[in-house]
Amino acid sequence: MARKRFDDSHCSVARALNEVGDWWSLLIVLQAMYGTRRFVDFQTELGIAKNILCDRLARLVDNDVLRKEEVGEHGSRHEYRLTDKGRDLFPVVIALRQWGDKWNPVPGQPPLDLRDRASGRRIRTMAVEDADGRPLTIRDVALPGAPDDAGPMPTKTTTTKKTG
Repeated sequence: MARKRFDDSHCSVARALNEVGDWWSLLIVLQAMYGTRRFVDFQTELGIAKNILCDRLARLVDNDVLRKEEVGEHGSRHEYRLTDKGRDLFPVVIALRQWGDKWNPVPGQPPLDLRDRASGRRIRTMAVEDADGRPLTIRDVALPGAPDDAGPMPTKTTTTKKTG
């Protein structure tokens, strides 16, 4: 079964998921953030099949999330490095990690202790904030032009015709 594409969607979340919306792609990006660069190292760290890794790396390169660099003599060896677009996924990965630590923690283990390299202090929990830095919840955010009673995020509803 072919995966649905959302290239023409008006939803930026759907379009973003076209590029990095499966777990292998995000895990590859995470490994690249940890400094993994070589195919064999991605495979070892993730335990991913070669064909799937080839496909995901190619897609991430095609989508300009990673760039493939020749580092060996006559193109005999390649490394994969994050682009600016890939590095911009850092807050997404951190937010997903923090969400996972809260809602699906590893039993009996503390969450990963992420710290600011310069100060040594723990990083704060990711939050959506207004222009003055006040934290916002989904109930505090509105879409311009949406009716007040529609709530913060419009949803598509379908009706089912009853037969009988």
